[in-house]
This record gives sequence, structure tokens and C-alpha cells, in this order.
Amino acid sequence: MRSLLNAWSWLFLILILGFFEIYAQTQTGSTLLFRIYNLQAISIAASQILLLGLGLTLVIVAGHIDLSIAFSTGFAAVVMALIVRTAGADAGWVTVILAMLAGLGAAALVGAVNGWLVAILNVPSFIGTLGTYGIARGAALIVAGGATVSIRNDHTRAFGNGDILGLPVPLVVAAVLTLVCHYLLKHTRFGAHTYALGANRASVERAGVNVKKHLILLFILSAFTAGIGGLIYTSRFSAGAANAGEPILLYAVAAVFIGGASLTGGQGTITGTVIGAFIIAVIQFGLVFCGLPPYWQFVAVGLVIIVAVLVDQSKDRLMGGKS
Repeated sequence: MRSLLNAWSWLFLILILGFFEIYAQTQTGSTLLFRIYNLQAISIAASQILLLGLGLTLVIVAGHIDLSIAFSTGFAAVVMALIVRTAGADAGWVTVILAMLAGLGAAALVGAVNGWLVAILNVPSFIGTLGTYGIARGAALIVAGGATVSIRNDHTRAFGNGDILGLPVPLVVAAVLTLVCHYLLKHTRFGAHTYALGANRASVERAGVNVKKHLILLFILSAFTAGIGGLIYTSRFSAGAANAGEPILLYAVAAVFIGGASLTGGQGTITGTVIGAFIIAVIQFGLVFCGLPPYWQFVAVGLVIIVAVLVDQSKDRLMGGKS
């Protein structure tokens, strides 16, 4: 029953692809789906959403939320950009890689603080991560001097705008992380404990699982994947900004719930989040393709989130009726 109910996301993706393709064919005489440039743009947009959504999926499956991922992204972006700018335009790959590691370390620190607040101090994850959302943003702005940190470096540009076997680097990075997170959630004891934690925390504790350690690791993973999004941002745009991930936060949350995650935890898949990310990316690109102003994207995504929550509630009622 659950698999049938979750199939709506696949159907919705097909429907919006069909709608925008028909619009393109009839109104512009062009095509949306059969141009490499369009597909590449949609894929890159989806990969940006995924980099924030992958770790968030793990946290939501465990019955929590992480609102600070946007500024884990921004913190990582600013730290990387500052180090590369300090090293100069001629900085080599070693320096760039060290700058990336420092950025990821900064993001992971945000995740560790989140985990400590939620697991050790028992602060509700919504409140705790909302607090670190502000702290991380402020820290990034302080470190950056309140401005965007611009850089000039061929190696960072190659990482953000290059390709591997004809595929954009951001898409390849997102694909690799997707496979890792899928395996972690579906085929490891860690993943099984994550699902169980979202379904019934008390039973997990009785089974002897170190729940506090598990939660801390989940929040670190969430911040880590979001931090990789920050590295991609800095590399693509040759700049580090404290608000680098802010526009994507809504999209990432939407992707997770569109993909079948539950507000109460215990449900959700990486595959579902991938579908959700592509749904959002198609909506973004399709609305622009139709000539609508960009701010309509937020309206559309907000409506999709409401629909996803309604579907989730209906699913819970149906599953409850079957039990």
C-alpha cells in the first residue's frame, strides 16, 4: 500500500514534464526535454537541491528537522572562498583542496552543535536548528566582513563548471553522494537504526543503540552534505556568500516531503528525495521557460509542499485504517 501511495511523486514528475513540453511545443515551437542545454540546466538545479536534501532526508527519517542546512552551505562557501582568496589567484590544487576541507569542517561543526543541542540538551530540533541557522549565518557574515568573498582561481572554476565524461561536475558529485546516502540508509545497520529511531525511539533505546551518538552523527552528515553544496557554489560562481544556501532551503525541504518522507519520522527514501528534487527543478525551469517571473517559483513550490503534506496525512490515515 505504501509503495502505491508513494507512486504519486513519479506520476507528478511525468505530468509536469508533459505539461511543460506540450507548452513548449505549442507556444514556442521549441522543445523543453530534447535539448541538451535544458536537460543540463535542470540536472544542475536538481543537484543543488539534492546536496542540501540528502542529509536532510536522514534527519527527517529519524523524526527530526534541520533548518540550518542553508547556512551550513553558506559557512562552507565563505570559509573556502576566504582561504582561496588569501592564497591568491595562482593557488594550486593542494591549496584549493585544503580550502574545501576547511569549509567542510566548518559545516560539520554546525552539524555537531545541532547534534549536541538535540541529543544532549534535548532541545527540539526545530528550535535548535533554527537557532544555529542564525548563528551560522552571523558567523559567516562576520568572517566575510559582511560581504560576498570574490575569488579568482582557475582550479575552483574547473571544479564548479567543468565536466567528467561529459557530465557537469555538480551533477557527478550529487550522484556519488546520492549513491552513498542510499546505501547508508537502505543497506546498513546505521540506516535501519535511523528508520527505527523515527518510528519508535523508545524501542531503539531498549535495544541498546546509542541514540545520542546516532543523532549527533545524523546532524553532522546533514551539515556535511550541505557543506559540499557550499563548495560547489563557491566554485561555480567564484564567490562565497553567507546566504549561498538560503534560496535552496525551501526547495530541499519540499523535495524530501514530495519524495514520501513523513512529518512524524520513520519513512522516506533517498530515491524519493531525488524524484522530489527533479520535480522542483522542472517546476523552476518550466516556469521561467513559460516567461513567468522567478518569484512565482516560491508560490508553486509552496503549493507543492502543502499537497505533499496532505498526501502524507492521507497516507497515514489509510495505513492506520489497514492496521
